[in-house]
Amino acid sequence: MNGQLAVTRITHSCHLIEIGGWTLLTDPWFSERPAHHPGEPIASSVADLPDLDAVLISHHHYDHCDLEAFASYRDKDVPMIVAAPVVERARKAGFRHVRALYPWESTRLDDRAGRGELTVTAIPARHKVYEVTFVVQGGGQTVYFAGDTLLVPELKELAGRFPDIDLLLVPTNGLRLRPLFNRQVVMSAQDAATLTSWLKPRVAVPHHYAYTSGRLGDRLITKSDRDPQNFVRAVHVTAPGTDVRVIAPGERLTVGG
Repeated sequence: MNGQLAVTRITHSCHLIEIGGWTLLTDPWFSERPAHHPGEPIASSVADLPDLDAVLISHHHYDHCDLEAFASYRDKDVPMIVAAPVVERARKAGFRHVRALYPWESTRLDDRAGRGELTVTAIPARHKVYEVTFVVQGGGQTVYFAGDTLLVPELKELAGRFPDIDLLLVPTNGLRLRPLFNRQVVMSAQDAATLTSWLKPRVAVPHHYAYTSGRLGDRLITKSDRDPQNFVRAVHVTAPGTDVRVIAPGERLTVGG
């Protein structure tokens, strides 16, 4: 095992992942808009981010793909590994190395510092818009970043393809859209616990739960579960061998090692 595995939560589904000596950012969100609020602090500005080896973007919704704010990031050559609809948006934001990954497709990042290989694999997902999620492997460690997907049958394949997941980052708010007859578009705490039971990761960290559409938006547009402890309780029943950790924005969690 090379390098420490750690995750720092910035907000919502935006994390810094340190794996095998590499540092990646997931689903950047660094600003707010009317009816789009993280519901918790944003723990870092774009300017304060460390040097990144890659950025992963699961889909083009603003709260996962805040390219207007992230365009100020200093290195426009940072590799961007994204869902297909994000490609042109990222290029228009000035990023020069943008690649779409499709479900079960993998890419390897070039190493310039003797850290070994880093592999990113796109995983099937389902949301209101097209989405992929990501498995990241490096230094003998594996992370699954589940974006804000629903629980879909294809995710059962993960257990066979990636039998030793060290860290699961998983959405839990069960977001529903009131104007669409309460259609569910994100997995719930119980769904996320079911996924945890399928994958049996060493550690599971919930995300995508504090989000709010504002006082009026929460009453008229969205409906969600904002308590991550519902996931904690569900995992204790369905996957008692997994350590569940709820981490606050700005908190860094080291996994094993």
